[in-house]
Order: sequence, then structure tokens, then C-alpha cells
Amino acid sequence: MENDDTIKLLRECDAGIRMGIASIDEVMDSVQGDHVQNLLAHYKEEHEKIQDEVIRMLAVYHDEGKAPIPMAKGMSWMKTTMKLSMEESDATVADLMTDGCNMGVKSLNRYLNEYKAADEEAKGLAKQLITLEEQMAVDLRGYL
Repeated sequence: MENDDTIKLLRECDAGIRMGIASIDEVMDSVQGDHVQNLLAHYKEEHEKIQDEVIRMLAVYHDEGKAPIPMAKGMSWMKTTMKLSMEESDATVADLMTDGCNMGVKSLNRYLNEYKAADEEAKGLAKQLITLEEQMAVDLRGYL
């Protein structure tokens, strides 16, 4: 069962990373300040580094990963579009991204608890992603 839990945890990490990167891409054109722009670019790059490791591990198990659930992605896009159409500001971007980080942390912790038999390397990647999301939310608080 270890391999099964490992693959499932890695798939969830993959879907979460894809969602996070897509969300960053969605808001980038609305960012006004250089510092927020640089902050988001940094976190996108860090997500991509973890994604490379997740993809590498999934390849070992001959698995292609998991795309985000279309409904979740669509709802996220709608929320982002609506909020930014009302007020296009760094505060709105920070608010949207903080909400996304918090949802990601919650989901990843749930998956860590659900897939207890996953191997330590997969759990380590999930924890690394959780830490990244937590830090991103902290770094964005100054712009809320």
C-alpha cells in the first residue's frame, strides 16, 4: 500500500502546485508594485522547483500526475476575475493569493493525514510545499 499512498500524495502535490502556479500567472498582470511582482515571481519559481521533484518521483512510478479539478480551477478563476474587476490592486492580489495559500496548506495537511503510508520522500515534498505556502502567505500579509 506504500506505493499507492505515495503516488496518491504525489498526485495531490502535483495538482496543488499546478493550481498555485496558474493562480500566480492569473494575477501577475494586475500587480502594480515591483516588490509584489518580484515576490510572486520568486514563489512561482520555488513552486516549479518542487514540481520538478514531484514529477521526477511520479516518473519512477510511471505516473503522469494529476491536473487540478476543472471545477476548482474554474471557481478560482471566477473569484479572481470578479475581485480584480472590482479593485485591481496589490491588496486584492495579496488577498486572493493568501486565500489560495491557506486552502493549499489545509488540503495538503489533509492529504498527509490520509496517505500515511506514503514514503518519507513524498511526505517531505508535501511538507516542503506546505512550508512554502505558509511563508508565501506570511510574506503577502504586508500588502493586505
